Amino acid sequence: MSGAPDVRRLMAGLALAIAGALVAAVLLGETAFSAGQYSEALTRPGSAEAVVLWQIRAPRAVCALMVGMALGLAGAVLQGLLRNPLADPGVLGVSATAALGAALAIVLGAAAVPGAVEVAALTGAGLAAALLITVAARLASPEGLILFGVALSALAGALTALIFNLSPSPIAMAEVMSWLLGSVQNRSWIDVGWVTPPVLIAAACAMAAGPGLRLLALGEEMAATSGLAMGRMRILALIAAAFAAGAAVAVAGVIGFVGLAAPHLVRGAVRGDPAALLGPSALAGGLILVLADLLARLIPTDQELKLGVFTALIGAPLFALIAWRAAREWRS
Repeated sequence: MSGAPDVRRLMAGLALAIAGALVAAVLLGETAFSAGQYSEALTRPGSAEAVVLWQIRAPRAVCALMVGMALGLAGAVLQGLLRNPLADPGVLGVSATAALGAALAIVLGAAAVPGAVEVAALTGAGLAAALLITVAARLASPEGLILFGVALSALAGALTALIFNLSPSPIAMAEVMSWLLGSVQNRSWIDVGWVTPPVLIAAACAMAAGPGLRLLALGEEMAATSGLAMGRMRILALIAAAFAAGAAVAVAGVIGFVGLAAPHLVRGAVRGDPAALLGPSALAGGLILVLADLLARLIPTDQELKLGVFTALIGAPLFALIAWRAAREWRS
């Protein structure tokens, strides 16, 4: 098991990297500023330069950070709960049901109401969590829960496609498609306020489930004889994953592979301890998404790349590599 000082050093290093990434995300953009313009932004809060830095770039960067932290945390929780290195927030259908709720709200015209889409996405994630908790109480094996999650994800995806197909408004269809591609473009401090409380709740639940996740890594029999309330631990873990993934989808749409990649980037440093993995995974996820969003903004294209598309282009090869390594381990 990893020692606490090692984990603290890792988290301190990730926090410093995040601070640097946030500074870069605020200072850099499609429009380059001169030294005088930066001085204007720092000394005159009402100037146009200040608006660009503090009302456009800064909330976008912080929103990317919180969404990435949510996805990284959800990925670490699910990989520990299911004891599967390929698990991510989409594996149990939470992301898909949250996207379904958001798509339904958009098609029904609720996007004009502030917070309606976010509430709809969180409601979808909550319904998925309730179903998963009910199933987890009856299925002790992680394989059974994974199969149910895959079925739930497929159903939610089919219903989202049906909504998209039957939508009478081309504008609503375009909004749904934009949402499904995932982005933190044009996000404000209000969006940061939406995503932060659910992520904090998810973090508290995940930390409470940490000791149980550590025991699960030693095997079901060891966990069963430990005296811990493992059923309660599984519920807390599912609530954490649902709140984190739901909050991410509510604010940024569907962004894949961050929840898969973040835990793998730091797993070696914590020596595979599922409890010690939670905090570093959240920070790694935040760092990944801040940098990915910055690169998506800086790449010279006629139309800015959607963040979900950008992470998929990078994450798909990583997923294939992880799957290949896992298959080799299973064969051996």
